Formats: sequence, C-alpha cells, structure tokens
Amino acid sequence: MVINKDTLQTLYTDLRAEFTRGFGAAPTSWDKIAMKVPSTGASNVYHWLSAFPRMQRWVGAKQIKNLAASHYEIPNTSFEATIEVERKHIEDNQIGIYMPPAQMAGHSAAQLADEIVFEAVNKSFTAPCYDGQYFFDTDHPVGGNSVSNKSTAPLSNATLAAAQASFGAAKAGLRAMKDEEGRSLNVVPTVLLVGGALEDTARMLLTNEELADGAPNPYRGAAELVVDGRIESDTAWFLLDTSKPIRPFNYQERKAPEFVAQVSPESDSVFNLKKYKFGSEARVASGYGFWQLAYGSTGTGA
Repeated sequence: MVINKDTLQTLYTDLRAEFTRGFGAAPTSWDKIAMKVPSTGASNVYHWLSAFPRMQRWVGAKQIKNLAASHYEIPNTSFEATIEVERKHIEDNQIGIYMPPAQMAGHSAAQLADEIVFEAVNKSFTAPCYDGQYFFDTDHPVGGNSVSNKSTAPLSNATLAAAQASFGAAKAGLRAMKDEEGRSLNVVPTVLLVGGALEDTARMLLTNEELADGAPNPYRGAAELVVDGRIESDTAWFLLDTSKPIRPFNYQERKAPEFVAQVSPESDSVFNLKKYKFGSEARVASGYGFWQLAYGSTGTGA
C-alpha cells in the first residue's frame, strides 16, 4: 500500500471510528453518585459550597451569603492514552491489527470519569473537602456545633439491631442534617454504594423481606444499590443523597476525552522511528461536593 495523504486520512478515520465505538459501548457509573462540573481554566474554586444560598423569608434587607468563606480548589489534570502504528504495517495493509487497541482506547477514555470519581471515593476518609475537614469526618463545623457523617459500623443484615446500627444509623444521620441556621436540609438517602465484597450483604438488606434472623426488614427498597469494583476497601460502604442538583462528589471537566492523531509523514517520529501516533487526551479532575449529602463508614467496627 502506498502511503499518502489519502491513506493516512483513511487510517485516521478508521481508528477514530473504532475509538468512538469503544467509547460509546463502555459502561459507566460515575453519574450515579457525582455531578458534572464544567471548567474553563487550570482549576475550579468552589467558594459557593461553604454558603450555598437557600430561599428564606424576605424581611428587611436581603441577607447576602458570603461565598468566600472557604477556599476549596480542584486543579485539572491531563490524561492520555497513545497507540503507535508502525509504517510497515500500513505499507503491508495490516492496519486491522490496530482496531482492537483503538477500541480499547475509546473504552478507557469513556471510563476515565469513573476512574477519577471512584479515586475520590477511596480517598474520602483522608482527603479534605470545602470546610477543611476530611470529607467523611466526625467533627464538621456547622452553626457552632460538630456534626458527623462518618461511622465505623460494619454493614449488616444479620439482625434488626445490627441493621439499625449500620444502615439505620446512616439513614437517620443524613435525615438529621441541618444548615448553618438550623433548618433541615431535607436530605433523602437514595443510593447505597459498596464494593464487590459487600454486594451480597447490601443486596439482601435492600431487597429481602426479612433479615437473616427472620425479623421483618424495614430497609427493603430504602435505596438503590450501586456496586463498583473500583472501591478498594472490602468493608467500607456509603449512603448518599443523589436527588439534588448538588451531589456528594464532583466530576470536573476542562477537556472531555477526544481522539487525537499525529499523521504527518514529515514528523520526527515517522522520519526517525517509522511510527505514527494515535490516541486520546483529556483534562479533568474529581473532588467533593456537599459532605452533608453523604454518610460513610469504614466498616471496620473500630
């Protein structure tokens, strides 16, 4: 096969089509727990998380919220995946061998949001959020008080007491969340998030009519179960409210994953190494939204 502009354009089109096919077929779950936040610079500063305005009675002058009460900044990070195509394979009309890697690159690009959002989930017991505390912590400052959204209770469906001490306590803790003025935030738990090790326990807790000891199960249908193998802990579990415009986790997107190519025959890599380059690039990040919408347990029991 003669390598010319048309040949390289055909190769580019074919690889991009495989990339797009892989991208579209990839399953994702990040949007079940996180909100997508657009970014137009090197980072986003989330001043508004510390004093998000709520409707209140208008008596006298308007009460302006201070949106600069905290400085929570999430910098964007660059990601890439690159495929090298040897010139001899184009000459020998063997470009078909690159179609599966191109499709896999698309699959990986589609799951980038999952990768970084669940990275934030895995760090949530030790990474700070907008108030300077760990996202899951026992002493978030609210209106002069300390509020907890963290537990160590193992998720259990063994008995009513065990279920109440784990899922029940998390549900009650979220329901009790208030704002700085002491008004209820009306948090409604909607998602129980676990890793693969807790899938069976979580599924039985949310679907069975009875607990393991035969007692009636008050938590049947209480939340949607989301299971993801990217959760590293075998014991940690999370109860979330994902019903509001603001969510517990953020997926920040400066540049969505896109297919890129270096197809110029005059490039250094082609002249010196006899290789063309194709792949994907993105600039994204993940972080934390309202901790009040999430309750996490290490599940360690201590």
